[in-house]
Amino acid sequence: MEKLRYIDEFRNPEVAKYLLDKIKAVSKTPIRLMEVCGTHTMSIGRYGLRGLLPEHIKLISGPGCPVCVTAAREIDMMIKLASYDVIVTTFGDLMRVPGSKTNLQQERANGADVRVVYSPFDALNIALNNPQRPVVFLGVGFETTAPSIAATIKMAQEKNVDNFFVFSAHKLMPPAMEALISSPELKIDGFICPGHVSVMIGLKPYQKLVEKYQVPCVVTGFEPVDILQGILMLVKQIEEKSPKAEIQYSRVVKPEGNPKAMALMFDVFEPADTAWRGIGVIPGSGLVIREKYAAHDVLRKFNLEIGESKEPPGCRCGDVLKGLITPPECPLFGKVCTPTHPVGPCMVSSEGSCAAYYKYHDWEGSDV
Repeated sequence: MEKLRYIDEFRNPEVAKYLLDKIKAVSKTPIRLMEVCGTHTMSIGRYGLRGLLPEHIKLISGPGCPVCVTAAREIDMMIKLASYDVIVTTFGDLMRVPGSKTNLQQERANGADVRVVYSPFDALNIALNNPQRPVVFLGVGFETTAPSIAATIKMAQEKNVDNFFVFSAHKLMPPAMEALISSPELKIDGFICPGHVSVMIGLKPYQKLVEKYQVPCVVTGFEPVDILQGILMLVKQIEEKSPKAEIQYSRVVKPEGNPKAMALMFDVFEPADTAWRGIGVIPGSGLVIREKYAAHDVLRKFNLEIGESKEPPGCRCGDVLKGLITPPECPLFGKVCTPTHPVGPCMVSSEGSCAAYYKYHDWEGSDV
């Protein structure tokens, strides 16, 4: 296949058909492939890729949505923070994520100063313009966003902005992938690895998974031709019994990743055990602010102790995030739980599996 250069080429139906024919010719073994990126989940739904593949190839969605995997306890702590005399800043997709009793959007409606920003640097500017008030940025995300938040903390320290704080709920993807592949509940034959995260971390973390668990890993782009080519690469590895870590998304992802961004991230943050919604505590999968930047750690500034956090009754977001069920298998899906009135976080976020299944309800059809 010739090298593709333009976005339309990555959506070309003829190229997609060529790849599908190759997949059908090569693949003989029933397999389950997991994508661990919410953007992949959305693209798979948008282009109806599940319905195009042979029936014995199953695509299952994993914990690829950072808002969705944020533990209920962390959400409740963020909501408690909004009850203090502080300015809470956050990306918009966190606003409607339900806590045990309420959410940030409801708290803002009740008078809390909760503001949507487009960058952590916007939050730092708010702190500079409001020196008498604490300003807290809610840091939720994977390795994709953590370096920019680390840079913001570093800048706040250098500028002596002593009223700027971060709630770090960041999570690392490779430890979660290892927790999933080692789970006796799941059968995963290969990973469609996240493109954005891999821009930062490169190929090495996946190579370790391949060596330890003999599970094929392919870093894949987000257009339909990207995903189909990534699936073809995985199918070939599985049929040839030669698992390896490969990059399909080579126009963006390099084997070494972005060493400068990762060095910055680990200068400000250090790994720690943390809880993932539906999965539980995964060792070394979180990021906490290091001691030398402790002045900007909101958990050291405020008492955010709360009571027991509760999951929404009947919601099976946890099982969806682990790939144990598909969203339509949740009894609330499309009935009690919709994007207009979401019960669980997987229906709230634009990267959530439930939101993707609901939006592209004809996921067994095709738009390619």
